[in-house]
Amino acid sequence: MLKTLPDDTILQTQGLTKEFLGFAAVSNVNLQVKRGSIHALIGPNGAGKTTVFNLLTKFIQPTQGHIQFNGIDITRESSVQVARRGMVRSFQISATFGHLTALENVRVALQRKRGDSFNFWSSVRRLDALNDRAMALLEEVDLRSFADTVAIEMPYGRKRALEIATTLALDPELMLLDEPTQGMGHEDVGRVVELIRKVSANRTILMVEHNLSVVESLCDTLTVLQRGSVLAEGNYATVSKDPRVLEAYVGVEA
Repeated sequence: MLKTLPDDTILQTQGLTKEFLGFAAVSNVNLQVKRGSIHALIGPNGAGKTTVFNLLTKFIQPTQGHIQFNGIDITRESSVQVARRGMVRSFQISATFGHLTALENVRVALQRKRGDSFNFWSSVRRLDALNDRAMALLEEVDLRSFADTVAIEMPYGRKRALEIATTLALDPELMLLDEPTQGMGHEDVGRVVELIRKVSANRTILMVEHNLSVVESLCDTLTVLQRGSVLAEGNYATVSKDPRVLEAYVGVEA
């Protein structure tokens, strides 16, 4: 029987399990994400983090368990239905078009929100009506000066910011960010950390992140996975001192 969500909880899983040919990639995961928080899923490689994200965003269906979003059971809904409810994964919708400008990329995302993203024959006037909102979103992620830059020519860190802008175009209530700082240099990491902090002001963020200094700086709650199961949960100060977590991270950058 599904539990009633507390008012401060936006997302909850109960007994979430995914098996592949008898192998449990995710096993009995009970996750509770508080509204307005930044919550991290961490753990060594192969811990099941990406599989949990795939289950939440309905790329795959669970073998067992339930997922509730805003008090609604979304366990058997499609990825499109879940996105329309306001839970959006950064790479799911926001993959950029390399040969479009930053402004055009955000405008495409806004068309999708409006429901006519595939009407490429729309009049210039109809498309230009989206420009003010597109520029506002670029401003929000500090990309206004890149508005006319083709995405393929943008620095890597700026491309990640553009992906966040296109995700914001869908007006998500819960953003799922999968390794937002992966492959970045120190300067870009700092810029993206500040960007995530900025865009979290009016929404909830659930993120997978390997960089523990990023997690320490940003996140209110950490859920540590190991071999598909929850190993520990709490704030960074508590989790980082847990002997089980330290053991799980042997050989992993801490």
